Amino acid sequence: MLYADKLKSNLEASIRAKQAFLEKPDEMARFQAAVALVVDVYRKGGRLYIAGNGGSAADAQHLATEFVSKLARPRAPLPAEALTVDTSMLTAIGNDFGFDQVFSRQIEGKVTPQDVFLAITTSGQSRNLLLALEACRRKNIPSIVFSGRDGGPVKELADHCITATGADTSGTQEVHMVLYHTLCACVEAELFPV
Repeated sequence: MLYADKLKSNLEASIRAKQAFLEKPDEMARFQAAVALVVDVYRKGGRLYIAGNGGSAADAQHLATEFVSKLARPRAPLPAEALTVDTSMLTAIGNDFGFDQVFSRQIEGKVTPQDVFLAITTSGQSRNLLLALEACRRKNIPSIVFSGRDGGPVKELADHCITATGADTSGTQEVHMVLYHTLCACVEAELFPV
């Protein structure tokens, strides 16, 4: 096997996934609405809360960092928190209530209707994210999902569900990365114009 050939194949698959997303005007419109929601939440003094599992948990942390630190240029911090980082909270909730509730319990305890919740999932089926979105509905907290495949059950619970194209998990995650970097860039541009 030539490793460079595998790299070329993966790069071509990544390009195809992004090109396929470009050709979905409905997804573009959903993304537009999701960005407008986040901008509005920040203008009103709210916060962004983010969650995901596995690689999407790392993406949640990555995105929260971009909002609090910066993406493209120095600016004031924007309040954002990944619900995936507090090991004491995650293990206590997991132990006492079950892993399915690690995000919903945090939403019940600290997220308000002035905030926004973003779930990142490649399958759209994660039980803990479904329960988190149900908690958002109960508390009238606006929600966004970056999903994959056909969107999965999360699309029925989220206010805005953007479904990434990708033939596999890695392709979906690569489109998600473009989505969340663009989300942050758009919010920065709106709130901190040059």
